[in-house]
Amino acid sequence: MSIVSAYAVHQIARPTGFPSATDFTLVAVPVPSPAPGTALVENLLLSVDPYHRGLMDGGEGGFELNTPLEGRAVGRVVATRDPGLREGDLVFHRAGWRTHALVTLGVDGTRALRGHEGVPLEAYLSILGGTGLTAYAALTRTAALREGEDLFVSAAAGGVGTATAHIARLLGVRRIIGSAGSAAKVRHLTGTLGFDAAFDYHDGPVGEQLAEAAPAGIDVYVDNVGGDHLEGAIDVLREYGRIAWVGGISMYNGDRAPAAPRNLFEVVHKSLRLEGVLVRNHTNLQDELEDFLVPHLRSGRVGTDTTVVQGIDHTVDAFLGMLRGDNLGKMLVRLDG
Repeated sequence: MSIVSAYAVHQIARPTGFPSATDFTLVAVPVPSPAPGTALVENLLLSVDPYHRGLMDGGEGGFELNTPLEGRAVGRVVATRDPGLREGDLVFHRAGWRTHALVTLGVDGTRALRGHEGVPLEAYLSILGGTGLTAYAALTRTAALREGEDLFVSAAAGGVGTATAHIARLLGVRRIIGSAGSAAKVRHLTGTLGFDAAFDYHDGPVGEQLAEAAPAGIDVYVDNVGGDHLEGAIDVLREYGRIAWVGGISMYNGDRAPAAPRNLFEVVHKSLRLEGVLVRNHTNLQDELEDFLVPHLRSGRVGTDTTVVQGIDHTVDAFLGMLRGDNLGKMLVRLDG
């Protein structure tokens, strides 16, 4: 397989603030041949995620320049010397942002997909992927959401936000309040996704808007933003409330945000619990997540909630669009294949 027909996105410069398309380039390379113990995968779907932005700054664990970027992907095995994988198998792996990848079953999270009949491929990188697993762990483990409780979700129209809402409904939440970055997204939350209340954080102080949307308070906050959203949620949380802190959009790209909420001592005063959520610590929940959600995906009660961009040459566009908030649900890139 020496024909130059594989492509990979390389990072060629460190972003200063918000990334630019000129920080990346698309490189053509020979399609690799599998060595013993590996399989060649042709990627079908790529994920672009907020955590990529931090890795682009380099440092320990960060992306190296002039090498293929990595990310979650779903692909089909086209040649294999891995005894655990057969040609035609669909696999989840982390060698994304490229058209072809060499993978090994069980290494870096590579696994054969269970291939649930009636479930679209997009689900495996959204509600059944790291996005949904993050939301599921945040609600069932970190925050231990109970039936009849009230929930606030920030960045609620994004991938983790929409997954959180679906899962919370299935767990018996009473009310869901969401924040988003535009009037159109607010309408999507209340009109399509069934949020009980939602607000545009551009329309005024987050704390004031949240207090108006939840006058009786909330029990759980799933935080994808940090900053003023976290501060507002601490004010509105009831005694013994829980915060599952997933991400900090307000602090990406060198944006200025408070190092800590000004009302942080309320965590003590109200006996609140605040805990971070890293999906890599909850991979043992994958089968549990699928068993929980697949019947609802098949019935149509739960959707994949994705925005899909076509083509490896538009991967960077999709990433930058995700950072700008152009997507509804999870942002994915579909490759020809």
